[in-house]
Amino acid sequence: MIACYTRVSTEDQNLDRQIDATQKYARETFDIELSDIEVYRDKSTGTDTNRAAYKQMMSDVEGGGIDAVVVNSISRIARSIRDLDRTAERISEHGAELHIISEGFTLRPEDDDPYQRAMFQLLGVFSELEARMAQQRTKEGIAVRQQNEDYHHGPAPLGFEKDDGVLVEAENYDQVCATLEMVTKGNLSKRKAAAELQTSRATIDRCLNRRELYGR
Repeated sequence: MIACYTRVSTEDQNLDRQIDATQKYARETFDIELSDIEVYRDKSTGTDTNRAAYKQMMSDVEGGGIDAVVVNSISRIARSIRDLDRTAERISEHGAELHIISEGFTLRPEDDDPYQRAMFQLLGVFSELEARMAQQRTKEGIAVRQQNEDYHHGPAPLGFEKDDGVLVEAENYDQVCATLEMVTKGNLSKRKAAAELQTSRATIDRCLNRRELYGR
């Protein structure tokens, strides 16, 4: 059985593209039918490792029922080097392969190539670095905005709250970032974004004009 793991950050995002891409890759690479593919679906942030579908997939891998795991990109299955190494090691230990489509990388348990392992870890470094740079851009944007008196006296922007007058990320920050990104890419209307985030369309417009606060 081939496992296709897919994940998005919010309930409103659609998994269909990842499912189509991973299934197509699996069918062409392993010359199998859809009935030989098990799709695992998660809707959570990449930093949240408490993912039901991910846990089920890893349990199936450890049970010996999975021959290979296919993901669309590293960021879908891990957001840190430690998490990536741990996942890859667990998959390899139980005789399964790991295929990462976007990065064009395949890790097989029988391969004992130090160069390949180094390249794999390098991919993880770039993935984690990208996530950290996005977080840093957000912090820098917040610092600039906090110099504006409006932020000290007015309400906190969507996705934030105030702690002694200082802006900090609220629990829904990741969801707000993901939703705004979908609007920017034309995958979600402002009206639907407002409904998803339980706010007004005017607030969505203000957020889009403050993208430095939502540096994903």
